[in-house]
Amino acid sequence: MHRLASPPNHKRRVLRVRGTDVTLLEEVRKMAVADLGIDIEHESLDFLTCQHLAAVDPTGYDVYEQCFHNLDIVWYWGALQPIQTDRINQWDHIGDLAKDGGISKYTWQGHGDAPVRKLYVQPDGTLGQQPMPTISMLPTAHNVDSFGFDRRLFGDEGPEGSSWAWLLDRRARGRIALVDEPAIGIFDAALAAEANGDLTFQDIGNMTVDEIDSLMALLETLRQQGFFAGSWVTPDEAEAFIQTDRVSVQSMWSPSYGNLGEMAGIFRESVPREGYRAWHGGASLARHLEGAKLDMAYDYLNWWLTGPAGALMARQGHYMTNSKGVREYLSPEEWGYWYDGDPARCDLKGPDGKIVVRTGQRRPGGAYRERVSRIALWNTVMDEYNYAARSWKRFIRTLGSSTT
Repeated sequence: MHRLASPPNHKRRVLRVRGTDVTLLEEVRKMAVADLGIDIEHESLDFLTCQHLAAVDPTGYDVYEQCFHNLDIVWYWGALQPIQTDRINQWDHIGDLAKDGGISKYTWQGHGDAPVRKLYVQPDGTLGQQPMPTISMLPTAHNVDSFGFDRRLFGDEGPEGSSWAWLLDRRARGRIALVDEPAIGIFDAALAAEANGDLTFQDIGNMTVDEIDSLMALLETLRQQGFFAGSWVTPDEAEAFIQTDRVSVQSMWSPSYGNLGEMAGIFRESVPREGYRAWHGGASLARHLEGAKLDMAYDYLNWWLTGPAGALMARQGHYMTNSKGVREYLSPEEWGYWYDGDPARCDLKGPDGKIVVRTGQRRPGGAYRERVSRIALWNTVMDEYNYAARSWKRFIRTLGSSTT
């Protein structure tokens, strides 16, 4: 009796991506798997844990998907390898905001970790903005953030009508929440303290120890006076603050504005007259990649710029660095609202199929070029980041004991 030969065991290729839930969305993973014919494993972590593990465990992932402000430490530890721009098919279509620092040469780059300042790998292996044939991180999704406010307390703003000062406004005492991320939340607080005249900073994107101490002392005083309702880590927590009507003003990220339920017409996105706080995401290659595994990682990076992922990012309020590719995957109505700043010509759905924009709404801040030309500050890891992070954590731990 002859046995039939067993079929060959074709092991499916796997790409491991370590990052955060900003871009490690299940919808994105499924699209990439279908288009590339590979398996993709997501490891979604909070910003700090992701950065730490990427640095100390460089063999535990293949692609590091994070933000530029979470790049320096990982690069310094030698966990990543340079990306060859001649292997990025859409490199020439990547926007000037990432490659040159602004949408035009006349645009202010903003304080802090503008991506161009650490984009290019210099001849000595450091990161800088002098154009070179290799880069540290492929620029992908990005946005400008501010804070949300309750119209019942602050009224309706006109163009550039709000101020970061509202984030520490006495009218909202007891109903203020901050985002608990030291490279983000501390800058929201600093922008507010400077806008209301409590503090000034020589360089708000790179505060000194004395300036950090002054800011934290101010926040502690306000905490003792009962200013804060708490802090949040995930967008779900931020949305819960609003849905249960516990805050009048708080740090906010774009996707949350489409998930406010009955509070959607009450809680609005601000357009601060001082400018936005911005962030820019990207993807880097782990140092151990070589051969076929490296080719697969380049395929994944190139896929990010082809359009489908960028369209999904757009539907939750983010932008993609290759907007030309994204436009092909958005309806004219979606493109008009999210990128051109037009009033919505119909109800628009988010990535989960739920309506996030109602007919007639106009995106606060207007078109893409308007919004990204008004960047005051980028999410940043300062020279004194470790000191700032420890100070921030101590403050956050005390918020639960705020008086009322």
